[in-house]
Amino acid sequence: MDRITLLRERKNSLKKAGSDVRAEIASLVDEDSFVELSAFSYSKDELFGEEAPGEGVVTGYCTVGGYGYYLVAQNFEVSFGGLSRANCEKIVKTLSAAEKNATPVIYLLHSHGVRVGEGVNVLEGISELLTKVSQLKGCILQFAIIEGEVYGSSAVLASLCDVVLFQKDAALCLTSPFVLSAKAGKNLKASEVGGYNALSNTNLPAVQVKDMREAASCILRISDLVGLTVTPAELNEPAPALNSSVTAEGMEGLLEGAVELGANGHREVRTLLGRLGGIAVAAVIFDNVRLGGGALGKIASFAQFAADRDLPLVLFVDCAGVEEDINVANGTLLRDIGEYLLALGNVEMGKIAVVWNRAVGLGYSLFAAKSAGFDYSFALANARISLFEEEKGAEIEFGGKDAEKLQKVYAEENADPFHAAKGGYLDDIVEPQFLKQYLIASLQTLIR
Repeated sequence: MDRITLLRERKNSLKKAGSDVRAEIASLVDEDSFVELSAFSYSKDELFGEEAPGEGVVTGYCTVGGYGYYLVAQNFEVSFGGLSRANCEKIVKTLSAAEKNATPVIYLLHSHGVRVGEGVNVLEGISELLTKVSQLKGCILQFAIIEGEVYGSSAVLASLCDVVLFQKDAALCLTSPFVLSAKAGKNLKASEVGGYNALSNTNLPAVQVKDMREAASCILRISDLVGLTVTPAELNEPAPALNSSVTAEGMEGLLEGAVELGANGHREVRTLLGRLGGIAVAAVIFDNVRLGGGALGKIASFAQFAADRDLPLVLFVDCAGVEEDINVANGTLLRDIGEYLLALGNVEMGKIAVVWNRAVGLGYSLFAAKSAGFDYSFALANARISLFEEEKGAEIEFGGKDAEKLQKVYAEENADPFHAAKGGYLDDIVEPQFLKQYLIASLQTLIR
């Protein structure tokens, strides 16, 4: 048999061993753009003695929407997508190429954990792989598409990525969801334990997509937002409707082409990528937030994302301070504050705060104070900035006498943002309809 015929047969054998994963790749990337790398690497399962074609992972280079990406796709048809030492080494080789060429990476993940029989060898490989993925954070953009069940160390890999895209019925768990379900005395589906909606407290930068086509579209939009900055030639027109009604939805409406990350949890804070006058920003929109329920961890993670991608951070603040609850006192809030401040300090492209409703106590100190490092701090005309909520402030300062009258006095005299502006703590008090112009003008001074 001549070598060309032999090569074709070997390629056909390889494709047959990964027909499903190659079909998934084809549905994600531009037609005929995928170039496979390290295809002819095989090892044997030490327990069962079976060959692992391509090490059970397909790697290569492709384009999506005309833009280049490296691709790592776990082949569930080989040992249920299990990780092995050779498998990890193959992925690390691809990541090193992506790092050298400053090219983003897309992972297609579908794995039930590790390949049985390798013992400590696979643990060393996993450590090498996870270390490499974590080292690339802030250097190159990494997307994980959860296309099936992803358990064990592959779930950790996904959690280290900049964006995690969940397909329908996908599940992401460090431990088998069936084990967790049984221990809880329940009979739950995998997606009910580790699906997009089930992971509401993880603060993963998650997005839900219907299929690979929508995943490709989402990846392109996010890649564009974090990779390009466009300085506008002129400011936008006013938005008079904001003067009559200022809401969290109205703040979101200021953003162009927004993509929300982490919409599956802590909906009181929305973390979005979008543009203001053509300038890409990371925006956090608060909606009646009280600190203590885990929202601060979500904000901290997103602030670090902004730092990693050199994006300006814009906070639209509505925070009534700390939740008065015994569980909050015994929770992670104190540590979350430290993590948030560290992440905020890492944001070098610029930080802007807009108090659109309330900034009370730590709600001001953490999210709007110039001393926290905000380049610009604005408040809308009807916003409130104060040490306490109105009622509590009145009771403390005036001893509870004539509470209704004193609450009104407190609101007018002590919560008016004019007092913060007078002290030099606000750059301006803004009429809502002109807020977008203020933000764009400020961003133009920050973008380098």
